[in-house]
Amino acid sequence: MQRRLAVRGIVVHDGKLLCLRLKPYRHADANTYWCTPGGGLDDGEALVPALEREMLKETGIPAKVGRLLYVQQFTHKNQEQMEFFFHIENAADYLAMDLSKTTHGADEIEEFGFFDPAKTDVLPLFLQTESFKKLDSVATKFFDYLNT
Repeated sequence: MQRRLAVRGIVVHDGKLLCLRLKPYRHADANTYWCTPGGGLDDGEALVPALEREMLKETGIPAKVGRLLYVQQFTHKNQEQMEFFFHIENAADYLAMDLSKTTHGADEIEEFGFFDPAKTDVLPLFLQTESFKKLDSVATKFFDYLNT
């Protein structure tokens, strides 16, 4: 089984999480769920530079990458997925996101905004129950959905 590695940013402002709803791409149907910004690693790429690249590509804003908060492992379409979620420390900068100033955002993102994750159909599901009040003190959590 192949493994795909991905990185995601956790951007929180006033208790709300930056979420994106992606446009259909790569022969996929329309996406009805929301996710956090990020994407797959290139061959040999390290986690933090990959997240910096993905955040800039999708949002047009350079990310100040903080601590690793979550690791998620799951299977999707016969492929093992590993996702690493990092705290993005410059959340206020993302209040002024303009997709027209990005290299990929306008092509990939249908909608975006800061939402209460408990009231949003955001993936992964564990984000809907997390408290984002003290991100600096959160111990890294691991979610393994391979054996469920």
